[in-house]
Amino acid sequence: KQWAMTPAPVRGEIVRQIGDNLRAKLEPLGKLVSLEMGKILPEGIGEVQEAVDIADYATGLSRMLNGKVIPSERPLHTMLENWHPLGVVGVITAFNFPVAPYFWNFTIASICGNACLWKGAPTTPLTGVACTRLIAEVLEANKLPGGLSGLVTGGADVGEAMVIDPRVNLLSFTGSCHIGKQVGTKVQQRMGKLILELGGNNAISVMEDADLGMLVPAVCFASVGTAGQRCTTTRRLIVHKSLVDEVVRRLVSAYKQVKIGDPLVKGNLCGPLHTVSAVESYKAAIAEAKKLGGKIETGGNVLSGRY
Repeated sequence: KQWAMTPAPVRGEIVRQIGDNLRAKLEPLGKLVSLEMGKILPEGIGEVQEAVDIADYATGLSRMLNGKVIPSERPLHTMLENWHPLGVVGVITAFNFPVAPYFWNFTIASICGNACLWKGAPTTPLTGVACTRLIAEVLEANKLPGGLSGLVTGGADVGEAMVIDPRVNLLSFTGSCHIGKQVGTKVQQRMGKLILELGGNNAISVMEDADLGMLVPAVCFASVGTAGQRCTTTRRLIVHKSLVDEVVRRLVSAYKQVKIGDPLVKGNLCGPLHTVSAVESYKAAIAEAKKLGGKIETGGNVLSGRY
């Protein structure tokens, strides 16, 4: 109630301070993301920068939460639209982006006067603890309750408890389509509000007049970034038949130049897959592609040694 009654621009000032705290820890927090999740360091730092950027955006937005003045049919009367906080926003995030999605939710929810409860992936708990501590430092300095940004860790049972709890007024879930369907159904069964950011099966269409010099770097980044573990990862190419051979030739050449290894080592463009189960899933996908008549043009084997 204290936070809900705080003027929105004042709430925005708190979010600004949180953004500054993230900005001050940009590199060490980015390194933690790379170490725990596996994405290369520029991506880890870039993800933290996304959190900084959304904090800046939310700060400005806190002065623009405008309502409407609506004409009334009654003489000498005017209707005013006034937005009110929902209450508690539950945020469940995935392993592949252990920082940015929480702040996409938290910063906007905060300037609107809500409190947040965050459950990150069970495989990236340290990043969640670090982010929560950076938020807590600002809240403590401003004599605000730490419960405005709470953190829980655990597996599916913890997420399930958040999904079905009517005290969670809005549930924001980032993850697979399979789990997202289950989350959506259960939240709707209790008449809760819902935000879903789910996985994709993204394709790039290559027309006959495509600029292949632009295409190949775009495909490589879209496919190799975060070791292909993004919801926006490119998984399919739909290529005009007259360009297939040349596109494949150029992509094979580009893929052979991608350095895979320790995500903290400069020059490596691709880190490891996040878990052993992810490696097994990838191997199964390759086997299925071969079974269906596909041909592996380059790679296709698990690297020896540490990875």
